[in-house]
Formats: sequence, structure tokens, C-alpha cells
Amino acid sequence: MKTTNVLVIGAGASGLMAAHKLTQAGKSVTVLEARNRTGGRIHTIYNELFFQQAELGAEFVHGNLPVTLQLLDEAGLKYQPAGFEMWQYDNGRFTQNEEMIEGWDELLDKLSSLQQDIPLSEFLDTYFSDERYAPLRKSAIRFVSGYDTANPDLAGAKALGNEWQHEEDDQYRVARGYCRMIKYLADTCKAAGNSIVLGSVVKHVRWEKGRVSVATEDGKVYTAEKAIIALPLGVLKAEPGIKSAIAFTPQIPEQLAAIKKIGFGAIIKVLLEFDHAFWHDNDIAKLAGADLKNMGFLLSSEAIPTWWTQSPDASPILTGWLGGPAAFDKKDVSDEDLLHSALTSLSHIFKIPPGILKSNLIAWHIANWTADPFTLGSYAYDMVGSDKARETLYKPVDDTIYFCGEYLYEGTAMGTVEAALSSGKDVAGRICSILP
Repeated sequence: MKTTNVLVIGAGASGLMAAHKLTQAGKSVTVLEARNRTGGRIHTIYNELFFQQAELGAEFVHGNLPVTLQLLDEAGLKYQPAGFEMWQYDNGRFTQNEEMIEGWDELLDKLSSLQQDIPLSEFLDTYFSDERYAPLRKSAIRFVSGYDTANPDLAGAKALGNEWQHEEDDQYRVARGYCRMIKYLADTCKAAGNSIVLGSVVKHVRWEKGRVSVATEDGKVYTAEKAIIALPLGVLKAEPGIKSAIAFTPQIPEQLAAIKKIGFGAIIKVLLEFDHAFWHDNDIAKLAGADLKNMGFLLSSEAIPTWWTQSPDASPILTGWLGGPAAFDKKDVSDEDLLHSALTSLSHIFKIPPGILKSNLIAWHIANWTADPFTLGSYAYDMVGSDKARETLYKPVDDTIYFCGEYLYEGTAMGTVEAALSSGKDVAGRICSILP
């Protein structure tokens, strides 16, 4: 039984950033991770499943985000702009998303003046119910369900308004994959003599002020002065009996009640690699009435509604994205049926029979994060009252148990890798300020 200054439960971006900063400060750290890999919701694969390289989880740096870009620079990792030509397919027509939807500025103004928070669906029904706002309502609901992976009936309107008013156009990808950043964090910890123990499913956290004892599924026990709980919100919400659920002794009812007041989305990601980038073909250009070679994103009303390419790279990979309630409803659907939905969606858009699309596939993979037992969803979103819940979770339990994760971030990049890294950096700083 090894005793260290700090136990970190979870080796995703937030947990590893906390461990990295603690290591730099000379603290001893042990990281426990349930999976057989580090990274959590960041998962780059290389020469697996017939993909040369693919991102099964986080893929983009959503803007000029300081903590993420500073870490990439520190690690000597390059990042490059992602192609961002936006297209939409609706009612049999391709259109380029260059013009603002009518009423969008009015919606943002109303959101910014909202005195009391209400769920987005209620907000739209209250202030934008007129038929002329139908496209606006559809766009807002689609964005909340897709980008935020949230339930519009639960997502708080005020937080969404703050996010939308601070959107950044710049998007980046990490050269050679996001996992290069994860590897850097893990390597710095291990180089200093600290441990990252994979395959360690934490089941029980026993604690008293100044001491924590953590028991794993395989019967091992780890002790430390303090513990950082760096698990996805979906795991923290898990009921007893779920494989990834954790028990605390003594119980921490105030914190567990707060956890329930922050939303956690649902996502299914579909990766398809074809024998060539067929959307570059002349026949598709004729169908669309324009050249789609620089297409970055494609939005539709299909069963798998959102697609993106690897633009500006001329890669034959298409990524499909299903978020929000629709993804939750399909979390138990088989991978084969989800593949069928994806190919049918593309067939409707590009007028290519599903059988031909399937015959042209080199590789495919369904990343069903909502069914994954160590994630149980996508990322956090604000519900009404989530700000108060974060205040509760931000405070350590008797200066002994700390929480960190993207769900505790209060900036405008909620739900992103930036949010996770920022929370990990912050909690490490607070612990270092009180540890000798």
C-alpha cells in the first residue's frame, strides 16, 4: 500500500493536468485509471481498426484557448487550422451557411437581458413562438442538441446565450492527434517517479480530514493525504450497481446532490473511411451546384444530422455526429444498426445507394460514448441552478477531497478540452498552496 501526497482518480485531460502541475511542484502523485489507456474522452487511434489515424473522442481546439494552446506549445506539439466551410442540406438543396438566420441577433439580445434563467425550450416558446421564428427555433434546438449535446428542455438559456455570444471562428486540430498532448502529460508525471495505474476501477473512497483510502475492484488499496476526483460527470451521476459507480464513506450528500444539478449530454460519433473522398467528385459538385472540396461541416435533418471532413486535408474520412436526446435514445442500438443509419443519411444527402457507400468503405467505427461505462455520456452543460451546484463542488471536502473536470469550468468554453485542462490546473494550484 503506497502512500502519496495526492491520489488522482481518472486519467483524462483534467486529472492528468492536475497530476502534471502537482508533479512540477514536486508533489508525489498516484493516478488511478479504470481504462487500459490514458486520455478519457480523448482517444486517438493509430493504425487500428484499419484507420491510419482517427479521433474517437475530442477532435478540435475550439478557438484561441489559452490553457490548451499554452500546453501544446510547452509540449512542442503543432496544431493547424481546421477547414471550416459550412454547408447545409435541407429539402433537397445544398446551401452554404454564410448568412445569419433571421432573428439570431434578436435572440442573443433577449438572452443577454434575461433576468431569471429558464430552460431553452421554455425560452423559445415564451419569446419566439411566432411562426416567422420557426427556422430560428429549429436552428437553436439543433445547435443545443448537436454542439452542446444537451437536452433543450433542461439546458439553461442564460449559459447558452453567454456561450453563443463568445463563439470563436478559429478552429484547430492537433497535428498527429490529441493523444500526443495526453502522452506528454503522462510522460512528465512518470519521468518524475510518479505512478499512473491503468485498469484500476475505483469502487470505494474512505476518507477523514487529511487522509484518503481508495479501494479498487481488484482489491488493491491506495492512500494519500488528499484525493482529486477527476471523473466524468456521467460516472459521478451513476447509481449504485453501475460498474463505474463509486461509494464514499463517510457519505458526501451535499456534493452528490450538486452533481445531479449539472447536465450531462449524450453523444454518438460515427467514423467512416471510404476508398476516396467521394464528396469531391464532379457528380457531387453537379448535384450540390457547387464544389464541395473545401467543405468542413455539413448540417442536415437526417438521422445522423451532422458531418464533417478532415479539411483542409484531402482525407477520405467522414465523421458523423449525433448528440442530445436523439443520441441518448439510441445509446443501446447496435453498432451495425447505427452504421446503417449513417449510410442511409449520407445516401439521402448525396443520392448514392447505401449499398454502394458500404461497398466503398475501407473502415468504420462507432464511438458510442453514452454507452461507455466509464463515461456514460459526452460533456457537461448548464441547467437552471448549475452555477450554485458548481460553487458547492468547487469547495474541497474538509480540505481532503477535491473535484475537478470540465463540468466545473465557468468560462465560455464549457464542455471542451480547455475546460478540463483549466479545472485540472486550478485544483492543482489550490492543493499546492496548502501542501508543505
